Amino acid sequence: MPRDNAPQLADVTQALIEAARAAGADAADAVAREGTSVSIDVRGGTLEHAERADGAEAGLRVFIGQRQACVSGSDIRPEALRLMAERAVAMAREAPEDRWIGLADPAQLSARRDAEGLEGFDPTPEPEPAQLQEDAARAEAAALAVKGVTQVSGASAGYGASDTVIAASNGFMGRYRRSSRSVSCVAIAGTGAGMERDYDGDGRVFQSDLRDAAEIGRTAGERAVERLGASAPKTGAYPVLFDERVAATLIGHLCGAVNGAAVARGSSFLSDRLGELVLSESLTLTEDPLRPRGFASRPFDAEGLPTQRRDIVKDGVLTGWTLDLATARKLGMAPTGNAGRGLSSPPSPTNWNIALTQGEQSREDLLKQMGTGLLVTSLIGSTINPNTGDFSRGAAGFWIENGEIVKPVNECTIAGNLRDMLRRITPANDARPWRGTVVPSLLVEGMTLAGN
Repeated sequence: MPRDNAPQLADVTQALIEAARAAGADAADAVAREGTSVSIDVRGGTLEHAERADGAEAGLRVFIGQRQACVSGSDIRPEALRLMAERAVAMAREAPEDRWIGLADPAQLSARRDAEGLEGFDPTPEPEPAQLQEDAARAEAAALAVKGVTQVSGASAGYGASDTVIAASNGFMGRYRRSSRSVSCVAIAGTGAGMERDYDGDGRVFQSDLRDAAEIGRTAGERAVERLGASAPKTGAYPVLFDERVAATLIGHLCGAVNGAAVARGSSFLSDRLGELVLSESLTLTEDPLRPRGFASRPFDAEGLPTQRRDIVKDGVLTGWTLDLATARKLGMAPTGNAGRGLSSPPSPTNWNIALTQGEQSREDLLKQMGTGLLVTSLIGSTINPNTGDFSRGAAGFWIENGEIVKPVNECTIAGNLRDMLRRITPANDARPWRGTVVPSLLVEGMTLAGN
């Protein structure tokens, strides 16, 4: 992709807004994005699939009174932008009224208009396809070298970069750039009905931070072999330790429940818990959109409001909801700078860079503490009641006795209620700090297991 697309993308957003006003819109905002993505898949040491995408696209939202409409397109020629604006205005005239929508007041807008200091874009040259293929091949070879691995179902490497400009008729215009580099591997051990699979992977903003491809492949292979001979565990009530690889899903359910959109439509099991304990008093859940090299870092949100570090849960107490402008107005609260949006959809509340307090104990310490129970390394499917918090998911992992792993397990279901589960979690100290959701392994006492 071009190294600096800001002038062209800024022209696109301004042209869209001007065309929308000329077509009869009262107000408008626009997003223009140009990017590159490259992915390489290897199987059997040879190239299996290669894909590259380069292009620019734009999205427009228009307002006519309290009606809105969104359109998007990949043709950014002036005549195409004009037609896009006219189509959006025609759609808005037929849309239902929504008294909560509207652009930010100019006084609410972020003074920061770029992402300087956030290190969201790696300035080193884009990797050649041959380098990506080599990474994928090294991961596959390392997995196959693990005794017991019979095949690798996929080894991949990828790169992506994008340049985004957001503008609105209230005077806002801001820009940020993002990049990513990744390697992943899925290994299979055993044969026939006894086959087991597992994976490993890594994704970073900066290529220099990426873990070695051979290490990733070897770990995937070792994890698959460890799963050989898995069987269903006992049915009963046991402690469950969610491995760091899957523990973020629990906190994801919490984030979903404090999302203002869920609260506003009455589908949150935490809607009556504002200002009350939802986690242990020793735990704080922090959102930090300004964390350097964070995958979800950004200087402003999709509505041009400033982003800022905040504690969603402080010392166990739920402090507030995650809000965009419309949801904040609906709930009678101040927005939190959490608007995210796609090119063809209006903003909605979105979280950036979540981190939970880490514990003082290692995962091994928590295994010893739990005595007998289940270590979950994989979750399958999901049955979550957003209104009550009832939780039920298929799981696989390892059975623990006397604080030690004794056998792999699969074909079981773990169940509980998220209100109770969240209050009982004990964190380990093994969270990976570069992830978008930084959550360590989590021990939850007294869950129900359905096995054999």
